[in-house]
Amino acid sequence: MEIWINPACSKCRSAIGLLDAEGASYTVRRYLEDVPSEQEIREVLGRLGLEPWDITRTQEAAAKELGLKEWARDDSSRERWIAALARHPKLIQRPIITAEDGTAVVARTDEAIRDALARS
Repeated sequence: MEIWINPACSKCRSAIGLLDAEGASYTVRRYLEDVPSEQEIREVLGRLGLEPWDITRTQEAAAKELGLKEWARDDSSRERWIAALARHPKLIQRPIITAEDGTAVVARTDEAIRDALARS
């Protein structure tokens, strides 16, 4: 299991705390420092069953500068969104946990974290 975190994020710190309390074995990826490639983002999206706009933090300054709220959310725009996430990793929703069964969750709630634990 791997968890993508921003250490400054309270949701990320809470997720790590719950994983530790549950005795989970996991790897931490500080995705702002170890930025995921476009391919890695595609793979995580596949595991999540989501589209890139579903995991984009549209309130971030970079999102506003890029005008993301105005971007189309369709198949022809998918690669544009993925490229933006790879260039501006702060836009990626956090934390993301990749489970052992090949799935992933956006772990913003205790329920989502426990769901990922149940899959591992």
